[in-house]
Amino acid sequence: MASPTPHILAAFEAAKGFMPVKEGLALYEAATTAGTLGLPLLEVGTYCGRSTILLAEAARESGTVAVTVDHHRGSEEQQPGWEYHDPTVVDAEVGRMDTLPTFRRTLHAAGLEDHVIAVVGRSPQAARVWGGRLGLVFIDGGHTDEHATADYEGWAPKLAEGGTLVIHDVFPDPVDEFTGQAPYRIYLRALESGAFTEVSATDSLRVLRRTSAAL
Repeated sequence: MASPTPHILAAFEAAKGFMPVKEGLALYEAATTAGTLGLPLLEVGTYCGRSTILLAEAARESGTVAVTVDHHRGSEEQQPGWEYHDPTVVDAEVGRMDTLPTFRRTLHAAGLEDHVIAVVGRSPQAARVWGGRLGLVFIDGGHTDEHATADYEGWAPKLAEGGTLVIHDVFPDPVDEFTGQAPYRIYLRALESGAFTEVSATDSLRVLRRTSAAL
């Protein structure tokens, strides 16, 4: 099993974010494998860059690049009054969340700024103008059906054959979920398409391989 260096693991654990270490290690292993295709590794949902560290390190090792897409205004459950709201990432001047400065500090601390392209904007808009193939797509953005479906429909078709689709916060049992079952529904959709085969499941993280061009 591929493992990040102690420096990268420490940077990941120190970064603001929600991904547990066990799931992070599974993501890193998937990204390392996907990196052998020599294609960009793309993440939807940057937040403050916790998981980006692992994708960037895998990209660095593979000689490719990590691309991370986020509007940096926070997802639904991170807004004021919700459980996952963090007032320390609110821009006092405009009164809205802005995780971009924290994200940049996260990459700087990890020494990985040169291996990441940060796309600041909405995922569907970015997907419409993205013209190349991808080695990995990691979906960890908004958890409503609208947003999760748009992320899947926008980015999954851009995966090369042999590429890796990773979906976070997949909770088959509604009792276990905390932000909605939209990620679980796109996970099922991917499997039912016949274009993907499941590679691994680590808690709420699912890793799928694209085995067919038809999608």
